Amino acid sequence: MALKKRNKVNAQFSMSSMTDIVFLLLIFFMVTSTLIAPNALKLLLPQSNNQTSAKAITTISITKNLKYYINDNDNVKQVSFNEIEPFLVNKFGSANDDIFIALHADQTVPVNEVVKMMNIARRNKYKMILATAPE
Repeated sequence: MALKKRNKVNAQFSMSSMTDIVFLLLIFFMVTSTLIAPNALKLLLPQSNNQTSAKAITTISITKNLKYYINDNDNVKQVSFNEIEPFLVNKFGSANDDIFIALHADQTVPVNEVVKMMNIARRNKYKMILATAPE
């Protein structure tokens, strides 16, 4: 009685399932990358080579026509200048050295507007980071 083994190892590999997975991942990342849009204003920032390693908790933006915006939990809302300090004090308290606030000011904004924001930060002992564009 001649018994033959029928267990032959197939050395071929089908790439069709791998290409399907790669194609689906490509579509997924393309769709999700278009959905992730930063809630930022179009500002022409001053240029600088220096970078800071501190992570800002909130962002205040000043546009060229002197409108103020606060980024609160990825929700950008327009506020008047008089509303900025009470908003920050209500949210973070005062005299807190661990609070970093990023200031995005258009390069055409007068210096006195930037200084007013720095005075608010100094009064409440916040640390202010001036955002710049890379050179």
